[in-house]
Amino acid sequence: MAQLTIAIPKGRLEAETLDLFAAAGLCLPAHRDPRQLACLDESGETRFIFVKPSDVPVYVEHGIADCGVVGRDVLFESEADLLQPLSLEIGACRIAVAAPAELPENGHSMLRVATKYPRIASRYFGERGQPVEIIQLSGSVELAPVLGLADCIVDLVETGRTLRENGLKVTEVIAASAAQLVVNRASYQLKATVIAKLISALKGVVRLRAVARASRP
Repeated sequence: MAQLTIAIPKGRLEAETLDLFAAAGLCLPAHRDPRQLACLDESGETRFIFVKPSDVPVYVEHGIADCGVVGRDVLFESEADLLQPLSLEIGACRIAVAAPAELPENGHSMLRVATKYPRIASRYFGERGQPVEIIQLSGSVELAPVLGLADCIVDLVETGRTLRENGLKVTEVIAASAAQLVVNRASYQLKATVIAKLISALKGVVRLRAVARASRP
């Protein structure tokens, strides 16, 4: 029986996350069907489940998974009650405001904001006293200002290429984001030894990779 269940985010972070775990000694079977939503590692001691990034905090908070990997952007939005013992230093990006032009500071007129992150956007503009109308979208957020649906967007930005292609630019950076290891609070106590071993192994890989990056010319 698996000692740990780990939630892996499908999509953008999936390949890097699996590579990181493999370097830490948790390898998936070579013959795994990529459509499988759950499988054991080669040792049979760890079960991986593959879920949407926004669902990782839900599975971990409710104890379905003991641990998971998720971007800080998702954690900020979900406000889940989880332990965050380690930044994995992968999937680095920014949560940013982007618009066709500079936005007025401390404006008093209503700003229309399109986003996949309604809580982050509401909190950010609310702290600045800026009234906003949040327009929640699930994809193609960059189109909203182009088509007149919104004045600006709050979204995840990696290279900024998609923004430039749509005539947008970053006007404000809300926060940096990278993948985090998250742990269920009860599991952290009940499975302390095996989780400590996992954290230590991942920490070693992260440290070695940081050294390798620093040594590159």
